Amino acid sequence: MVVGVLAAQLASYVIWTSQVRDSRLAQLDELSSNVAFSVASTMRFFRSLPREYRHIVLDQLREMGGSRFFVSVNEKRLDVADIGDGPEKALVVETFRRILTEQLDIDAVRVEFSRPETLRVFNNEVLLKDLPPRWGQHSLLMEPLSPPILVVQLELEPGTWLYLATILPIAEVFEERAWLSGERLLAGLMVLLTVLGLSLLGIRSMTRPLSRLSRAARQLGDDLDAPPLRETGPREVVSTAVAFNRMQRRIREQVEERERLFAAISHDLKTPITRMRLRAEMLDDPGQRERFCASLDELDALVRGALASVKGLDLQEQVVMVEPDTLLHDLAAELRLHGGEVVIEGRAAPIAAKPLALRRCLANLLENALFYGRHAEVRLEDAPDRLVITLRDHGPGIPEGQRERVFSPFVRLEPSRSRHTGGSGLGLGIARHIVRAHGGDIGLADAPGGGLLVTLILRRQANVTDLQ
Repeated sequence: MVVGVLAAQLASYVIWTSQVRDSRLAQLDELSSNVAFSVASTMRFFRSLPREYRHIVLDQLREMGGSRFFVSVNEKRLDVADIGDGPEKALVVETFRRILTEQLDIDAVRVEFSRPETLRVFNNEVLLKDLPPRWGQHSLLMEPLSPPILVVQLELEPGTWLYLATILPIAEVFEERAWLSGERLLAGLMVLLTVLGLSLLGIRSMTRPLSRLSRAARQLGDDLDAPPLRETGPREVVSTAVAFNRMQRRIREQVEERERLFAAISHDLKTPITRMRLRAEMLDDPGQRERFCASLDELDALVRGALASVKGLDLQEQVVMVEPDTLLHDLAAELRLHGGEVVIEGRAAPIAAKPLALRRCLANLLENALFYGRHAEVRLEDAPDRLVITLRDHGPGIPEGQRERVFSPFVRLEPSRSRHTGGSGLGLGIARHIVRAHGGDIGLADAPGGGLLVTLILRRQANVTDLQ
C-alpha cells in the first residue's frame, strides 16, 4: 500500500508539474507577444519621427516618467551582459524575434536579458543605477527586488540603434524551481499518513472477525463446548462464522453420540460377561474352567478400560488455577503407600487447568513409570509461556518405532493381556488427550543411561477463560 500511494503521488506530481510548466510557458508566450507588439509600435513611431525630433521626444519621456520602457537612441549596439538560460528565455527571445521580424521587416534584432546593476543604457556606457531616479526608477528599478531586464536593440538606420529596456511582469522568469519542494514533500507525507491510517482502520475492522475466528478454531481443539462465534461483521465473515458454529455443533453432537454409544455398549456387555462367568464356574474340567475364566477376565478388562477411557476423555469441569508441584507431591504420597518411589525436583507457579483431568493425566504417567521402572524422577521447569514436566523411569524403555503407536487405545507392548502384567493400554492415550485439551503435548524419548523420558508441555494461558 505504501508503494501504491507513493506511485500515485509521484504520478500526480509529474502531471501537476507538467501542467504548471505548460501554463507558465503559455502565459509567458502571451506576455512576450504583447510586449513585442508594443516594441514594434514604438519602433514604427520613432521611424516616423524626423531625426532632429527624436531626442526631444526621448527627453520628454524621461522627464514625464511613467513609461513601461526605457528608450534611447545610440550610435552603436551596446554590449549587454546576457543572463539566464532555459526554455523560458528561449521562448521569449524566439517570440520577440519572430514578431519584430514580421512587423518591421528587419533582421537586425537583438534580444537579451540583463541585471539592473550591470545594465548600460547610453553610448558612453552609463549604468542604469547612475541615472537620475526619475529616468529609470519608475520603469526599470523595483527595489528591493532585482528582476531581470529585457533589452531589445533594433537598427533604425545605418549608424543608429534604437534601445528599449523593460521588465516582464513575470519576475521569476529565470528562477530555479525545485521539483520536490518542502511544501510538496509535506503535502505528500500528510496524504500518505492519512491514507495509511484510514486503510489501517479499515483493514483492522475487517480482520478483527478473522482473528476471532482463528482464536475460536484454536480453542475448538481444546474445548468443544466453547461459546459460539458472534455472527457479525461483513457478509463473508458472517457466512464463515455461521458455518464454523454449525461445524462445531455437529462435531460436539457426534462426539457425544460416540461417547454415549461406547458407554452403552461397554455397560451392556457387563451383563452377559457376568452370566458367562457363572456358567464357566460350573464347568467340571478344571483346565477348561481356568482358560475360560482367563478369557472372560481379559474381556472384562477391555470393558472396564473402555468405560475408563470414556470417563477419562470427559473433561467437563471448570478451569481453575492449579499448583502443579502440590498436585505431584500428593500423587507421590499416594503411590508411596503402594511401594512406589517418586522423587520430585523444582517448583512451578500455578497454571490454569482442569484439576481432575490433570490429576488423572499425571497419575497415569506416574503409574506407568513405577510399573515398568520401579522408580520415577519428576522435574518441573517453569517459564513465562509454558510449564515443562519431565518424568523418567528406569525400565526397558520403548523402541523408537513404537513410541507413537503406544498412544493408541488398547495398545500394549507387553504381550500378555493380564492386568497384573501391563494394564489395558489406555493410560498414555488418555494422558495425551488431556494434555492436548490444555493446549500442550506429550513426547517420548530415551533417557540418558537407560529408561524412558516422558516430556509433558503445558501452555500457559493468558487467563483462565481461554480454556473455558
